[in-house]
Amino acid sequence: MSRRQLIRHAGWFGGAVVLTVASGEVISHIAGSRDTNAGATGAAGAVAAESGALRFVQVSDSHIGFQGPANTDVAGSFTKAVNQVNSLGFRPDFVMHSGDLTHLSTAGQFDQVKQMMAGMETDRIFTVPGEHDSIGDAGRAYRQTFGMGTLGDGWYSFDTHGVHFIALVNTLSLEKLGHLGNEQIDFVRKDIAGLSSDTPVVVFSHIPLFAMYPQWGWSTDDALKVIALLRRFSSVTCLNGHVHQLFTKTEGNITFHSATTTAYPLPKPGRAPAPAPLVVPARQLRDALGIRSVGYRQGDRELAIKDQRLA
Repeated sequence: MSRRQLIRHAGWFGGAVVLTVASGEVISHIAGSRDTNAGATGAAGAVAAESGALRFVQVSDSHIGFQGPANTDVAGSFTKAVNQVNSLGFRPDFVMHSGDLTHLSTAGQFDQVKQMMAGMETDRIFTVPGEHDSIGDAGRAYRQTFGMGTLGDGWYSFDTHGVHFIALVNTLSLEKLGHLGNEQIDFVRKDIAGLSSDTPVVVFSHIPLFAMYPQWGWSTDDALKVIALLRRFSSVTCLNGHVHQLFTKTEGNITFHSATTTAYPLPKPGRAPAPAPLVVPARQLRDALGIRSVGYRQGDRELAIKDQRLA
């Protein structure tokens, strides 16, 4: 199985990242994008339309309930993301929200985001919790709303279109870094034991499973134990939220993709004293809430990338 390194790095905020699994490759483009680059026109759409391809969407860090100058209408921003999902031109097989659905994990916020996500035109919706979804109750309210059918503290796996998906929880035992724990690592070991090494594997988590910037907690302290279990697979893609910006890192057979947010930007690693919400002038925020279109056609050596502001 071969994989493409999809996005080098970006400071793009807002919208939904569409991922297509076709012929063992995970290919990324942005929901609602219009690729006008003559060298890449319709490339991502052509892959998405491939017969038998798996098409799904990742959204992240909606922070419903956030109140602050960094974004005074996070519900409105998330509504735009929902509308983007519904404007793809195809029905995604599923949508994954990779955590921080809410800002303060209240019952009202969970109910609000659940109702908003119910408006997505897709067959299934999956979630993993962020640390903001676990405030004060170790994630119990989150699991009551979104945890049906999950194991332990909310982890699970599923298979579709020949791809094995694992959804992990690394936001509960926090001191500074994310943490999985022995019970969850044992779940992964048993879960993948019977899989062929040529099975494409996609792993969802909220906090990165690689050391993106440990000084800010942008890492998971025991992730290497899971990574070691995944080394035997030809193609592994790990998708996370938490950092509110796009970033990609490849280590051997494993590619890590950090997703952007629909709520508010965070600073790039090390460029601020702490990862606090960035307050920018309204026009700059509007410009930052945009989309990145990535065109790809099998046989091309590179991706065609075009950034656009949200309408």
